[in-house]
Amino acid sequence: MADPTAAILPSLSSALADVVARTRSAIVSVHSHRSRASGFIWKPGLIVTADEALADEGEVSVKFADGTAQPAKIAGRDHTTDIALLRLDTGSDGGNTASVALSPVVPDLGSLMVVVAAEHGIPAAALGVISLVGGPWRSLRGGEIDARIELDVRLRSSHEGGLAVNASGEAIGMAVQGVRRILVIPGATIDRIAGRLETHGRIARGYLGVGLQPVKLEDGVGAMVMSVDKSGPSAAAGILQGDVIIGWNNEKLPAMRSLIRSLGPDSIGSVVDITIRRAGQPLQVKLTIGERPEA
Repeated sequence: MADPTAAILPSLSSALADVVARTRSAIVSVHSHRSRASGFIWKPGLIVTADEALADEGEVSVKFADGTAQPAKIAGRDHTTDIALLRLDTGSDGGNTASVALSPVVPDLGSLMVVVAAEHGIPAAALGVISLVGGPWRSLRGGEIDARIELDVRLRSSHEGGLAVNASGEAIGMAVQGVRRILVIPGATIDRIAGRLETHGRIARGYLGVGLQPVKLEDGVGAMVMSVDKSGPSAAAGILQGDVIIGWNNEKLPAMRSLIRSLGPDSIGSVVDITIRRAGQPLQVKLTIGERPEA
């Protein structure tokens, strides 16, 4: 009796190899100060990579699959979604025109996924399985990510920023290191954030104009105002140093982290009801969220 796997496994192997072959020309190595990562050609002259894997300072260079290398500059980076955009110094990709069309498809749980990355410019690949799929979520830093996608795969640090490609050859996102797990930043999130970085160089964030310190209260938690920007939104609302924020839009403050998460791009210009405790007494104030100034 013929072994049924005799035909299936070689066919699967060939299909996966073909998926990698069709993607590898768009994959690059990203070299920054004491840091190595992967990335991909998002548009001609523009490279997307993982923000966490990019050094905070120093020169950046990009090495292509054909062995050529070019210097690049950081066009913008968003710590909250782990997306960074690089612009090649020449404004082109030196003939490497295989930019990636990211798919908005969210993979099915249990489906196979290949991470196509680079090691010193040499293409590399790793096979994994989608281990968790969920809806939109906010990162610990407040970034809005369109879907929760976790991938069971071994990811080297230098492969962070590589493409996650499904069995149909669709690039569905970027593989990054999460907290004790590998995450895929979805294509929809990358296109949205990278588009803003290309145009504006930054992602606008909400701004309260205060320095906060979490404090424990008898009936919950609060955020003590340690400093106030005299020209910021909190000063305009009458908030003073020493006040304790205990409520946000008529709800108890669950944690200071949730307050920070609420200051996304869409929060700018919105009016919120804030409950503060001043000298032991509750006080309601209305505050118009501003835009965080550039550092």
